[in-house]
Amino acid sequence: MNSGQGLQQSLLSANDFELFNLPLTFKLNRQLLDERWKNLQRMAHPDNFSVQDTASQRIAMQYSVRINEAYQRLKLPLKRAAYLCELNGASIKAEENTRMPSDFLIQQMQWREQLEDADSFHEIGKLQQEVLAAKESAFARCETYLDVDKHWSNAAGEVRTLMFMERFEDDIDKRRDQLENA
Repeated sequence: MNSGQGLQQSLLSANDFELFNLPLTFKLNRQLLDERWKNLQRMAHPDNFSVQDTASQRIAMQYSVRINEAYQRLKLPLKRAAYLCELNGASIKAEENTRMPSDFLIQQMQWREQLEDADSFHEIGKLQQEVLAAKESAFARCETYLDVDKHWSNAAGEVRTLMFMERFEDDIDKRRDQLENA
């Protein structure tokens, strides 16, 4: 195995933050992430390996896929938060672990009722703004849990809350579509 293959294989096993040479934090510099993604993609481009053996070409393709998967995880705040939790032993398990604080459960029910009762774009817009504000607060708490407190289980709880909010935003969009088509 040549040194290029060894380097690529070690990068295939690195975590996403190591792959992009970024600190293991929720808050990150998006411009820097984008620049490093472009540089890594340029290095791993299949044309660079077209004259090499089949194994080298296959490794280059794996590397390119790995770069793109890592980029998708790191560029999206919710995926990045979930990934950080997982890296630190706090599994999200959103399908299995649906425990939520009671105040958030009450909030969910209120939002569901508001959405069901909404019969104007104004009401839907108002609800969407409320959900967006709640998401911003949840992301701020998540950042504190991940980057300051290093409280992975609390961060995992916030991630599950944010996952609900994202699904609920989809429901808001569907309700808006229903009103448009009524």
